Amino acid sequence: MTASTFPSAAEFTSWVGTCPGNQEAPKRLPAAVRRKATSFMRRVLNQAAHAAARSKGTHFQAVFRRLLSRLGYKSAVWAIAHRLCRLVWKILHEGIRYIEQGTEAEPKLLIYRAQSLAKQLRKFGYSVQITPPTGRQHKTRERNTEGGGDFRRCPNVSRY
Repeated sequence: MTASTFPSAAEFTSWVGTCPGNQEAPKRLPAAVRRKATSFMRRVLNQAAHAAARSKGTHFQAVFRRLLSRLGYKSAVWAIAHRLCRLVWKILHEGIRYIEQGTEAEPKLLIYRAQSLAKQLRKFGYSVQITPPTGRQHKTRERNTEGGGDFRRCPNVSRY
């Protein structure tokens, strides 16, 4: 089996069995049907997701903590496994390398958040003026917003 077997990350995650289900029932949740042929891949991704969720200062830990309160432990680990599966497909299919960017927020997002909060305060009648902090320069960098980290192909940058 080669990387070209799966033309999209969605098909790869479906084959592996890490894609989220959409079973909804009013009283009873049916057991999810899992493929037996790819159980080894699911086990490896599950272990990698546990390790990524417990690694300090990583993007996957931040995503795990954000999902933990909403989904619960088991589902949050499977969500990380799903993201890792998409990441594996991206690395194998396009021949790129993964660079971990950590958990710090992107400066452009911080500026956008400050402007959004100032707009809400103005709506309530407050007078707000945003001034950037002195003595601190924001570093700008290209960053991937989904999947964690930055994907680089020499010399071009490819987004997930």
